[in-house]
Amino acid sequence: MKATLNILEAAGAQIEPEVIEIGEQVYLKGISSGIEPRAWDSLRETKVFLKSPITTPQGGGFKSLNVTTRKTLGLYANVRPCKAYSPYIRTHFPKTDMVIIRENEEDLYAGIEHRQTDDVYQCLKLISRPGSEKIIRYAFEYAKKYNRKKVTCMTKDNIMKLADGLFHSVFNEVAKEYPDIEADHKIIDIGTALIADKPEMFDVIVTLNLYGDIISDVAAQITGSVGLGGSSNVGEEVAMFEAIHGSAPDISGQNIANPSGLLNGAIMMLVHIGQPEVAEKISNAWMKTLEDGIHTGDIYQEGISSQLVGTQEFAQAVIDRIGLKPEKMTPAEFQKGDGSDDNMGAIKLTKRKPSKKELIGLDVFIDWKESNNDANVIGDRLRAVDAGGVNMQLITNRGVKVYPDGMKETFCSDHWRVRFFNADQSVITHAQILDVMKQVQDLGFDFIKTENLYTFDGERGFSLAQGE
Repeated sequence: MKATLNILEAAGAQIEPEVIEIGEQVYLKGISSGIEPRAWDSLRETKVFLKSPITTPQGGGFKSLNVTTRKTLGLYANVRPCKAYSPYIRTHFPKTDMVIIRENEEDLYAGIEHRQTDDVYQCLKLISRPGSEKIIRYAFEYAKKYNRKKVTCMTKDNIMKLADGLFHSVFNEVAKEYPDIEADHKIIDIGTALIADKPEMFDVIVTLNLYGDIISDVAAQITGSVGLGGSSNVGEEVAMFEAIHGSAPDISGQNIANPSGLLNGAIMMLVHIGQPEVAEKISNAWMKTLEDGIHTGDIYQEGISSQLVGTQEFAQAVIDRIGLKPEKMTPAEFQKGDGSDDNMGAIKLTKRKPSKKELIGLDVFIDWKESNNDANVIGDRLRAVDAGGVNMQLITNRGVKVYPDGMKETFCSDHWRVRFFNADQSVITHAQILDVMKQVQDLGFDFIKTENLYTFDGERGFSLAQGE
């Protein structure tokens, strides 16, 4: 951070930094969020901040400050440019120039986890239509503004047909409004493989939170180093800028870290706050430093590098080159004018008519570990439940149908999902649901969770079991 701020000051950035302590030292004070409560007032007042990498202590109930900050301030769009700087930074893919736009608030990063039985833990994956539409529209608006030609959506909707399926469906809807931008979709596993093998085929990628976190590191690494990448986290009112990479406490204070990731985050910040000319000067000086072979240890290579330097010496080399442009690489060129319009965070969502929602069933999750986890034993006992025609229809274990007509080879844990419907799957009442739960309890079972089963405009709002 010191090196980055020195460069910004030397380049004439019009900023007045206010320092806020975050991370490990705050955690160690007993503040589990990693940030002092009064610090939020400063963040909400300035609406822009540059964040150093921080360490979240393992275990102990400490919550990731990165996730907390993004969600608390509504920073729904994470933008991570991944560009090659060959041959000055070693890479097998010198033409790589992609931007990964990651949904930043939902998905598994909601951090809603429960231990439900002795054997089974749960993490909820939450995907919303508004959250999906916001990030997808942002991706297309970004492509339009920065003259990008293609937006690729990545999901795993061949497996998670509802959650990831929603994201893919919204992508298809929004893409129709941008006919001049090519739109395509990749399943996340082959998409990740293609990023690692043929990154030149991608331009802008939009994806869900967890996938975006993973593939942006893959993309940054194949361009030469995760340590070079900066990113922005944009919301309707506030924006945070940072390095892609995490903390490295093992080298802290040794003057060997590469400040380029945080510096590139700061360059994005300058564009955002309306100082693109200063951002250009810094970016060009940084690239000229790379061209001149002045490198920190993480990117030093024999035959290319001319001088091995530390953190502060690298920063000084960039400062010495302010006003110069790279000779081999393409000079930076950011949009001029009022940078306030660079904040595209205020996305207008499509108005939709609410669906007709009807309750047709219930999943009851049971903690049961008896009779060698024999599904036939628990199933035969639960056949006694009858709540005005609402009966047990099937039982699954870890998503696989095990009763009736399960297979003896299927391994079962102590976590059982019991599905109740009317025989014709007609509408049921909440009173019937309460009756089901009472009867399950009276049979001596410990129900640990329930999920109501709905249709929306007649379409099933829940997944079938594997094998159903």
